[in-house]
Amino acid sequence: MDVKSAFLYVKIEEEVYVCQPLGFEDPDFLDKVYKVEKALYRLDQDPRAWYETFSTYLLDNGFYRGKIE
Repeated sequence: MDVKSAFLYVKIEEEVYVCQPLGFEDPDFLDKVYKVEKALYRLDQDPRAWYETFSTYLLDNGFYRGKIE
């Protein structure tokens, strides 16, 4: 598992749209935005999405959650 880029492979639940980055605008579609399909650095949803993905992976592979006392 590549932890350094783990956030980049996580699917997010919410619909998130971003503006076209400066220098990469499509001249035919200047008024369009992009729909984000996977997590990106600096999105508020990233840490939670990564936690859900990683904890599901661990649970599916025989690990269990400890009880908090």
